[in-house]
Amino acid sequence: MQKTCQQALCFIATGGFLTYERCCTIQIDPMRNVPPMFVDCHTHVFHPRIAQKAMRQLREHYGIPCRCQGTPEDLLERERKAGIEHCIALCAATSAAQVRPCNAYAVQLEKSCPQITAFGSIHPDCSEWKEQLDLLRQNGIRGIKLHPDFQGFRLDDPRLLPIFEEAQDDFIFSIHIGDKNPPALNPSCPFKLAAILKAFPRLKVVAAHLGGYWQWQYSLEVIAGKDVWLDTSSCMQDMPQDVLSAILKKHPRERLLFGSDYPIMDPGDDLALLEQRTGFHDDALEEVLSNGSRMLFDHA
Repeated sequence: MQKTCQQALCFIATGGFLTYERCCTIQIDPMRNVPPMFVDCHTHVFHPRIAQKAMRQLREHYGIPCRCQGTPEDLLERERKAGIEHCIALCAATSAAQVRPCNAYAVQLEKSCPQITAFGSIHPDCSEWKEQLDLLRQNGIRGIKLHPDFQGFRLDDPRLLPIFEEAQDDFIFSIHIGDKNPPALNPSCPFKLAAILKAFPRLKVVAAHLGGYWQWQYSLEVIAGKDVWLDTSSCMQDMPQDVLSAILKKHPRERLLFGSDYPIMDPGDDLALLEQRTGFHDDALEEVLSNGSRMLFDHA
């Protein structure tokens, strides 16, 4: 039986952190239907003019220094070292006025960087959201990022409903969920997302941060196990082990996505931490890394 080659991953020590590097070539049976790419499904890159400002805002909001530079060149180099072949770059417009330039940058990234799938952005204050959806469709943009906490709206804002209705068959929504505030005070929370999933059963959603950053117990209650993708970004550092194990038990592994949250985290460091915290090795780890390829390109 003819076989194809895929490079394996191994750990090396770099500056006190464990990092993945491509280290050998293994034979893979194509009849196993292995997707062609390992994908980092949660990254942020910024135009050079605003990169430093954007990372400063991230640091001020979360109290976490960014380890990386926030540029496409730095992102792709770090992904290469981690053995990751493709990544999703998420853009979020913090006002209606920023929707156009944000989406223009997403289109630029999509066209200029084959290793990057760029997601666009929509804001409920933007009166021309239909035109922006058309622009994204015409330029092959596959997804939309919503970050209610940064963008300044609530996930239960009724103005989002016609946007979901219009976009649900054409786009994947990557939605930031959770914060340290109680759910009722948080612009995004697992309960708000659960209501959206119930109202729009065809909506394709990636619930970032395993469905609820610092609200993982609520994600376990109302998100885990539903027809939704969960990404692992910004979870492995602080998530209680019992809740992590419970979510991984309840939610199907084929609907888990690796996300590094670059530039806050280095992809190689976060991948090593993911393996350490989850116990995923070999086939299980490869499955999680490959799920992004299935989601984006329907290689299932």
